[in-house]
Amino acid sequence: MTKVTYEVVEHDGGWAYRLGQTYSETFPTHADALAAARIAAAEQQVAGKTEGIEYEDASGQWHDEVSQGDDRPQTDVSDETKPD
Repeated sequence: MTKVTYEVVEHDGGWAYRLGQTYSETFPTHADALAAARIAAAEQQVAGKTEGIEYEDASGQWHDEVSQGDDRPQTDVSDETKPD
C-alpha cells in the first residue's frame, strides 16, 4: 500500500500543507493549514470509481493508466513546525 504524507509548513507569509513539491493555498494561521491538511488526508482515502487517468511525470512524459477506485493510499499529516 502506498503511503502519502501531507506536511504543514510556513509558506508565502502564512501556512500551507504540501505533498512532495506541491503546496496548498496559503492559510493565515497554522491551525487553519493543519485542519485543511487533515481534511485533504481524509478525503484521499475515500474510494471512488475505477477510471482512466492521464498525467505528466517530472520528465515531461505523459502516461495513461487505469486507476482502481478502491486502491487508496494510507495517509498521514506531518506537523513538525511549531508556530509562534
